[in-house]
Amino acid sequence: QVQLVESGGGLVQAGGSLSLSCAASGRVFMIDVMGWHRQAPGKQRELVASITSGGNTNYADSVKGRFSISRDNAKNTVYLQMNSLKPDDTAVYYCNARSRTGVWAQSRDSWGQGTQVTVSS
Repeated sequence: QVQLVESGGGLVQAGGSLSLSCAASGRVFMIDVMGWHRQAPGKQRELVASITSGGNTNYADSVKGRFSISRDNAKNTVYLQMNSLKPDDTAVYYCNARSRTGVWAQSRDSWGQGTQVTVSS
């Protein structure tokens, strides 16, 4: 099992920046993809960005050009640099790790507790 701990959330004005970190522990050798999801009040949880162990990235259209995901495999840590923040970015941000189980087409998701990001107008 993988444990994830997020840090770096907070309150920032529109146009500002924040950087989130997520450190993984446990069965980290089974992790394939790490990423960030967010859930705003009244909305479903959505993918923000993801990154493979090889460095391939994927972003939601709403954050392309503003957010940047990176990964330090040696530290088992994933980061999310958020620039040009908008009030619509306000949400609880959750770290995610998708792990192999040893069975093809079967994976296991681990989630952090979430960190609040609030962007004021």
